Amino acid sequence: MPNNLTSVQRAHRQAVAPSISCILPAYNEAVNLRGLVPQVVAELGALSPQFEVIVVDDGSRDDTALVMHGLCAAHAQVIYVQLSRNFGKEAAITAGLDIGEGAVTVMMDADGQHPLSLLAPMLAKWQQGIDVVYAVRKTRSDQSALQRRLTGLFYVLINWGSHVEIPVDAGDFRLMDRKVVEALKTLPERNRFMKGLYAWVGFRSEEIEYDPLPRKGGISKFGLRRAMTLAVTGMLAFTTVPLRLTMWLGLLMAVGAVGYGLWEVLEYFIQDQTVPGYATIVVGVMFLSGVQLLAIGILAEYVGRIYDEVKRRPTYLVMQRTGHGLGGSRES
Repeated sequence: MPNNLTSVQRAHRQAVAPSISCILPAYNEAVNLRGLVPQVVAELGALSPQFEVIVVDDGSRDDTALVMHGLCAAHAQVIYVQLSRNFGKEAAITAGLDIGEGAVTVMMDADGQHPLSLLAPMLAKWQQGIDVVYAVRKTRSDQSALQRRLTGLFYVLINWGSHVEIPVDAGDFRLMDRKVVEALKTLPERNRFMKGLYAWVGFRSEEIEYDPLPRKGGISKFGLRRAMTLAVTGMLAFTTVPLRLTMWLGLLMAVGAVGYGLWEVLEYFIQDQTVPGYATIVVGVMFLSGVQLLAIGILAEYVGRIYDEVKRRPTYLVMQRTGHGLGGSRES
């Protein structure tokens, strides 16, 4: 995407170290946060004198609260936000975006798989005028063959029917300018698919490749079931492909039924063959019933999400907040 910043704006980005908000959504990551947060604090401190690390606890059941209270006491720049229950990663990310105040926002996972060494190159690209720097995985060797195939199929389907192109293998690891964050905060939907929302808001974007690091501890909470649920949310939020496929299937069946009917009529009058009716009727009724139920199910998924949206319940609820953030950074 072309860089439309003026030379004055670009010079200002390069001359002034921006305030940085780093958001870490976490669910049962106490064993990783204990070592990761101090490393993030040290890395951000080398990039800017004003920064904050926001850890959003998405209803963890381990010792995350105990660990984070200790880290907040040790580092004034750390903010701990505990949600009232598990709302999901997308909601936790939204909470972090709402709380962060930095001129630049960095999104990272709390499992330690995102290399901190990329923060400096990301910031350098921002200083050159890029508003969004997103990290793209070089490989998915840590996933099963089935998960890799399903991931590839998902990106093909969602980009086929979407008005915006969602970058393949790009996750939540990214750096965003303040105006991008403010644009994301204006989007009101409750069923959030952040990868799609990042693409929808646009702005000058550039990718940077990385190899995910091994988890420092624990096991991934984002298994195949959660990935499938998120994929369904993304498909229903950013494409009408399921509805279109159902329409084309119905059209294909209608054409096939007309053709089959003509064939049977011709066979009766030309070859004087009696048309066996019982098996044909049973198979046809069962097939049509299955297609109708499938179509109703797809429509129900869209209607169900409309129902969730019109209720206008909050995306998340905060139970407690601890730490100073940028205020503590200025004081130190």
